[in-house]
Amino acid sequence: MNCIEVKNFSFQYPKESHAALYQVSMEVEEGSFVVLCGKSGCGKSTLLRQFKSVLASHGEKKGEILYGGQNLEDVDLRTQSAEIGYVLQNPDNQIVATIVEEDVAFGPENLGLPPETIRERVDDALKAVGMYEYRMHAPNQLSGGQKQRIAIAGIIAMRPSCIVLDEPTAMLDPKGRMEVMKTIRMLNRSYGITIVLITHYMEEAAQADRVIVMDDGNILLDDRPE
Repeated sequence: MNCIEVKNFSFQYPKESHAALYQVSMEVEEGSFVVLCGKSGCGKSTLLRQFKSVLASHGEKKGEILYGGQNLEDVDLRTQSAEIGYVLQNPDNQIVATIVEEDVAFGPENLGLPPETIRERVDDALKAVGMYEYRMHAPNQLSGGQKQRIAIAGIIAMRPSCIVLDEPTAMLDPKGRMEVMKTIRMLNRSYGITIVLITHYMEEAAQADRVIVMDDGNILLDDRPE
């Protein structure tokens, strides 16, 4: 079954003469690991932001985006928040608390979960990304790679079925990139979470099940990394 399906989707920003996306069609199967790549400005981030209504850019839209077979516009925001995680390029834009475990608890608290469930999810999420021992640390004392893993922990504490990551390693050094990619692969292979990742690093793209290459708002290639 497809987790996300894009059907002849076009998008144009206000006051722009050309469409940012033109009749894009693609499917993301449940439990798969898909990478989007292409030069800056080709439409990657514009497309993936449409996968979550609160992040979608304003503009003229045509076509459909389905989540679990349902038009995304008909999926309530609470369900989207719980089931579709989104990790930004800069973890500092996503970390909101002064203590690591409080930051990871932020999402589950907003879902209105009971305290004992939140405690369990926070501990499980931090252990999953290898950051449990840092639970009482201040995020500003951590490295870039560690911060990004905390941001990912905050997403997986909400138990999403899909995580979208927009260049999460772009601001990291090689060690930080390796840490984050190891976490992403683990979430996909061990937990079965669907992963959609934007990256400019070909060694990261090579780890995916599928690579989709975009250019000028269109999909040029869609196949296995090989």
